[in-house]
Amino acid sequence: MEVKVSVIIPVYNVEIYLAECLDSVLQQTLRDIEIICINDGSTDRSSEILQEYVNKDSRIIIINQENKGLGSARNRGLEIATGEYVAFLDSDDWVDVDYYEKLYNTATKYNAEIACAGYKRCSGRKKSSRLKFRNERVYTKTEDKYKATRMPAYCYVWNKIYKLSNLRMCGLVFTSEFAEDVMFSYRTLYFLPKMVTVPATYYNYRKNPSSFVASQSKMKQEYSVRERAKALDFVTANNIYIPMTSFATKNCIRCKMFNITILKIKIWKSLKIIYFLGFELFRITESEIK
Repeated sequence: MEVKVSVIIPVYNVEIYLAECLDSVLQQTLRDIEIICINDGSTDRSSEILQEYVNKDSRIIIINQENKGLGSARNRGLEIATGEYVAFLDSDDWVDVDYYEKLYNTATKYNAEIACAGYKRCSGRKKSSRLKFRNERVYTKTEDKYKATRMPAYCYVWNKIYKLSNLRMCGLVFTSEFAEDVMFSYRTLYFLPKMVTVPATYYNYRKNPSSFVASQSKMKQEYSVRERAKALDFVTANNIYIPMTSFATKNCIRCKMFNITILKIKIWKSLKIIYFLGFELFRITESEIK
């Protein structure tokens, strides 16, 4: 079988949701896929569930490793993937039945290195569309790709597929264990020339209170602040123009730890002021990052 899409699924202690996630992939209308499950040191029944699914479908590959985090797990999947395109799926989420077929067909139709779909946020029985595309549209300018995907608010890798050969040629991997989506999103949208949007199919993101993303740990806050600071450096170094108002819908962004504001970004017209622990670090205007 010639693999069209490699689906990389990091797995860590998700026994409650794992079957639904895997079923959504096995039921895909696109059959020419491989499903790479990286068991990242799970201590619950996730390993047993994975083994049950391997016995059901030969397209599933299991890689076991010590717990190293999402970034490491995804990189391990990238090392062994054989598909023309590669996708990332979190093991507590699921995708629409035609998701990979629509992304793959649209990507190949326009010879695009990235195809991007909308996503829905799911909490219990409630679903809300957070990103929705009405048309197939091709983007080649970095600023336009950032705007279409609502960067930097939505630094997500799981609602896209990527041309694997281009990722490897550009050396694009995850460089952080947590908050790892941020720099990968900025770099792929910059280095991969063409992106196309795909309407009428969705990634379903589960609001999981026990996930790392939902936690308010000190580690999460530190990684988030660090990765977003690196992203701002990347934008500045590569002369990428992003209107300051796109960094937030409000005039002030706060990163808190134990209810204490660690990092604060104030935006007023074209001026952006960065504070750390209440002390002003620096100021930047839109004209300085054009």
